[in-house]
Amino acid sequence: MAPLVSDMVLVIIPAYNEEKKIGRVIRGLFEQGLEDIVVVDDGSTDQTAAQARKLGVKVLRHEINRGQGAALETGSAYARRIGADVVIHFDGDDQFNPEDIPKAISFMERKNLDVVFGSRFLDRRSQIPWLKRKIILPFSRWINFVFTGCLLSDAHNGFRIFSQKALKMIHITHDRMAHNTEIVRQVKKFHLRYEEFPVEVKYHTYGQGVGGGLMILKDLIIGLFTRLI
Repeated sequence: MAPLVSDMVLVIIPAYNEEKKIGRVIRGLFEQGLEDIVVVDDGSTDQTAAQARKLGVKVLRHEINRGQGAALETGSAYARRIGADVVIHFDGDDQFNPEDIPKAISFMERKNLDVVFGSRFLDRRSQIPWLKRKIILPFSRWINFVFTGCLLSDAHNGFRIFSQKALKMIHITHDRMAHNTEIVRQVKKFHLRYEEFPVEVKYHTYGQGVGGGLMILKDLIIGLFTRLI
């Protein structure tokens, strides 16, 4: 593996009741030379935080379950405080391949980008369930385009990389899943340089359904209305 160029690469892992998988996720990151890791335990009722602490990583904890967006913003606030040069969003459910990270960082540095968005559609490694591939993810792309004017192939992919510049500008206010679209909207608002990069997603459970997509739409509409009044 090629060495990481940046001084401090911090991986933020939002986690809710992932005690059976969080250790495997952290060890996979260690294997890629990534040692600066913060797990944000979003009000888990199991041993997620304890399992992460056993491996020596930083753990921040919400006493109640607030949502993935809130967990990522807690991690981002910590990253700003310690002066991280690069921040990676990486899910705690063992769906992402940590081997994609060094390649994505090299891509980011080579192209002088502020943000890299992961996409499961740019290669053939991800075996996406039919309903998700044909209905749920296209619906997510449509929501994202309507609210941001930015058309991504995989708008709600949780794999992202931010430069320090992007980290300082992007602040997540949607506590739950609408944060995906909010991030893209801010990237466009601040004219940050971005591209998508192919990442592998492994499906262990079904994940976000149509009902979840409607909840995201509701959150976005409420958030937009709140800003206008």
